[in-house]
Amino acid sequence: MAAPNVLVMTGYGINCDEETKFAFEKAGAKAKIVHINDLTDGHDRLSNYQILAFPGGFSYGDDTGSGNAFANRVRNNLWEETRKFVEGDHLAIGICNGFQIMVNLGLVPALCGQYGDRQAALAHNDSARYHVRWVDLEFGGSSPWTTNIGTISVPVAHGEGKFYVTHSALMRLKEKGMIAAKYVSGEMCQYQNLPPNPNGSLEDVAGILDESGRLIGMMPHPERAIDFTHLPNWPLLKEKLKREGKPLPAEGPGMKIFRNAVEYFK
Repeated sequence: MAAPNVLVMTGYGINCDEETKFAFEKAGAKAKIVHINDLTDGHDRLSNYQILAFPGGFSYGDDTGSGNAFANRVRNNLWEETRKFVEGDHLAIGICNGFQIMVNLGLVPALCGQYGDRQAALAHNDSARYHVRWVDLEFGGSSPWTTNIGTISVPVAHGEGKFYVTHSALMRLKEKGMIAAKYVSGEMCQYQNLPPNPNGSLEDVAGILDESGRLIGMMPHPERAIDFTHLPNWPLLKEKLKREGKPLPAEGPGMKIFRNAVEYFK
């Protein structure tokens, strides 16, 4: 199959659209940034794409809760088209504010296939502060997005990233393998001398899936970790690798997620 077409939805405070588009294109996809207005007025359609991305940012200034107003805009104008898209053989990802949008829309976790029902929350960080730092993630779950990733390091940048679900929902997420990523102690925690969990998320959850595994929402930003020089300790790693006679990595760890999505359509 030809390179998959990616719709990177933008508008009203989204500010990571360019980086997300670039990451998908670097992975071999054809990506296009589309303003939500161009979808609501019919200038473009979700059916023209194989992958949908809700990027990070501060949609509508987070004035009514992070991701809530943008989710309402989608629900009130594009819901039937969106539901048809996610129920088909397509992929979707929400990063940071995009994760908040997907949770508010009920696209993840969508337990029992109940797309549209909000079943989780992303609350204010335990610190009540906006956090920008690197974290270590351990990926799991049965999903095209998480295949063969293991543990990687990527940045976070959010004030409302504390994941919460009811106990019964959490048990189902575990049983169904729907926890995509968890905060763990790794290289970045040691390098920065910071705790693994930056926000107080329930059981260190950093990202979740829907039951199909084709939809993923995550708070960390893989598009900000697609080059080796994005790593905060890359000068140290560079010297270490040179002295060991090893080649420098061509890419950063976040590229694995985007390459997995493109590989799905091959």
